[in-house]
Amino acid sequence: MFVKSKEDMKKPVSNNAPAPRPGVVPTPSIIGSDVQIEGNVRTQGELQLDGSIVGDLSCGGLVMGESGSVSGTITADTVTIRGHINGEIRARSVRLEKSAVVEGDVYHESLSVESGAKLTGRFAHTNSPVEAASPKQADETPSFVAGKKAAAE
Repeated sequence: MFVKSKEDMKKPVSNNAPAPRPGVVPTPSIIGSDVQIEGNVRTQGELQLDGSIVGDLSCGGLVMGESGSVSGTITADTVTIRGHINGEIRARSVRLEKSAVVEGDVYHESLSVESGAKLTGRFAHTNSPVEAASPKQADETPSFVAGKKAAAE
């Protein structure tokens, strides 16, 4: 019924996922509540997160459920948070719902916060949240010139 030729079996198997075609909207992804990921996650599409990620997350849009958590930087176009974040959020549109707990700074163009949401950090409005450098990062990043540390400005 399913038969491979000897030539097909000799060909190396590619583990590389095909690149998304231009103009095609990626399928939304779901990370269930029983999933724990250690490492960075990146997708161009929408992500429903009910599990946990220890690492940075970059996606087109994020909807985090109450059981969801991220320890790292979130970069997205739109973000809806119902779970726990320990790190920065950098998004054009941010919505923190009443069960949200955010420990970190939020860089945004548009912000909505429901009564009951908790934030330990700062909100910063910016026209380019993805490119905005946090003041903490700017202070901690040393400048080097020809192998020598430059004087702080």
